[in-house]
Order: sequence, then structure tokens, then C-alpha cells
Amino acid sequence: MNFDLTEDEQMLKAVAERFLDNQYAGEERREYQSQPCGFDPRNWALLGELGILAASYPEEAGGLDLGATSISLIHHAMGRGLAVEPLIDCALLAGGILVRAQDEIAGQWADDLASGAKRAALAHNEFDAPGGWSGLRTQARKAGDTVQITGTKPFTMGGCGADLYLVSALDDDAADGGALYLVAADADGLDVETWRVADGSMAAMLRLTDVRPIARIEDGARLLAQVEQTASLARSSEMVGIMERLFEHTLDYLRQREQFDQPLSRFQAIQHRMAALYAKLEQAKSLLDFAIVSEGTPDYAKRLDGARAFIAETGIELGHEAIQLHGAMGITQELSIGQGHKRLMVLSRWPEAPDAALDRFALAS
Repeated sequence: MNFDLTEDEQMLKAVAERFLDNQYAGEERREYQSQPCGFDPRNWALLGELGILAASYPEEAGGLDLGATSISLIHHAMGRGLAVEPLIDCALLAGGILVRAQDEIAGQWADDLASGAKRAALAHNEFDAPGGWSGLRTQARKAGDTVQITGTKPFTMGGCGADLYLVSALDDDAADGGALYLVAADADGLDVETWRVADGSMAAMLRLTDVRPIARIEDGARLLAQVEQTASLARSSEMVGIMERLFEHTLDYLRQREQFDQPLSRFQAIQHRMAALYAKLEQAKSLLDFAIVSEGTPDYAKRLDGARAFIAETGIELGHEAIQLHGAMGITQELSIGQGHKRLMVLSRWPEAPDAALDRFALAS
């Protein structure tokens, strides 16, 4: 099996890495996260210019329609660079649904979403529905010739400063009991409260009181399941990129830090711990590649779940080890170790725990 990148894939990888080299050359990450929504809007527009926001969008929606390998390359690079832009939550998930929606919706918003002029966020998970449609409390009720939505969406990742929200709600007319609605950020009855996530990014809590949506997304549940698969691939790829960076930085530190007149890397106990981490990192890469090469086959979803279940747990373990080998300085904001570990914590537990992916993998096996 040939794992060599094609010329186009090499160019895409170079574009993503050049963005990170230029925009994250020093302490910019902390500066970006100190902004009101946890990232710089100019970077979001730049990602639009580079075609990265629309990488997964269909060609008819102005996208590049890239496959699993290319999506993985982009988010692996974003992970290594510890990028803070909400690519997965806003571009892949919410944007991915809108550009695949009915023609009147896709036609109106696709260009602005692809260019970065507009940004959408998905408001789906709730306190009683952490992983999907079961347990939703938000209601969409008919009011004359329109619909009014009432409920609370506390976990809207990337929702700070979004122009549009995709809100899931119980709907008696939906075949599966739930539907997705497009809501404007300035809609009457919508209150948006932002909050900071463990990794420093900004999320939003939406409180909806008789909010009238712009439109209902046809076949929204199917579209959400479709883009969530791509998002799962992106999360695992980002985690592997972060893990690589943390491992390499820890290895460099052990080679430089001396104790008893010799580098820490000379101690056999340290070597064994790093060797064990290296083996798990390589296993994580292999599982991710195993999933990618099965794209388009019945095993693709199962292998993505298997990769996520392993990578999410291994990423946390690697982060813990990297911090311990650095000592107390490993948890400070001055080092990428602590920053990367916090991002791994969020990616590994959102939108569900690794056990949920492991359960699906076991059932499908």
C-alpha cells in the first residue's frame, strides 16, 4: 500500500504549514486567545483565502471537495501548530451542513462561509443530551405559519461572535423527532453568553425564547451525521499532531536538561518511558492511517471510532507524561506542553468520551 502523498497533497500540506509558520512564529497563540472570541478574525479570513475553510465543501458550493487524506493533513498541521481557530466546529460541522443544505440555503451562504466573511456554529448538545438527539429539551413549536424555538444550548463550541447558528430542536413533523434550524445571531429572543473552555477557546451558551428561525434544514439529522464523521477524523488528526509536538519537545528537553552531570536522556528509566510513548504515538498514527485508507468502504466509520477511542486516551497519557518529565514548568502557559495538553483534554472529551466511540467500535466488530 502506497502512503506517499500526491503532489496536490504535498502542496496542501505546505500551505497549512506556511500559514502556521507565518501566523504562529512566536507567542502569537496567547495573544490570539486573549481576544474576545479566542482567535484573530484576520486569521479566519486568511484561512478562507487559502481555501482551507472550504477544503471539505462540495465543488458546487465553492469548495475543494477534498477526501480524508487531505482533511487529515490539514488538521494534523493545525495540531502541531496549536492553532486556535475553530475550524472543526465552525467550518467542518456548521459550515459543512449549510453548504450541503437545500439550494436556497446553500446558495445564499456558501460563498460567505467559504471565504470567511460569515461564520456559523452548531448548537446541538445539551445537559441532558451530551451526545446527540436523545434527551433534547429544546422545542420547535408551530406559531401560525412559522416556527418558534425555545430552549437552552449551553455547549455551542465556536459560538462566540458567530453570524449564524444551527440549532437542533424537537419537532413533531420530523421523521426522527428532531430537526436543525438556521438562526441568525441577531434574532429576537436569542441571548448569547460566552464562556471559556479549558483549552482557552471560547464557547457560547444560547438561550432561545420564541425565536423565529431563518429556515429549517431539510434532512438535517443525516447531514449532521455525515459531517460529524469528517469532524471525528479531524479531531483525531489534530490530536496526533499535538502528540507529535509534545513528544518532540519533551525529547529535546531531556537531551538538554542535565542531572548528575549528564543529560536526563541518558537515564535508562527515562529512555524506557519515552520508548513506550513513542510506541503509542506510532500506534496512534497507524490507526489513523488505517481508517483513512478505508474511506468509502463499510469499515470507514468503525475504524474512525477505533482510532478515536485509542488516540483520545493515549493523547491524555502522553500529555501527562510530558508534563511530569518537564516538572512543574510543564503546566505553565509559557510552554507548549501545558497548552497542548489542555487542547488534548478538550478534543478527547468533546463531543463525547472515548468510551462512546469504543462502544460503537465493539458493536460494529
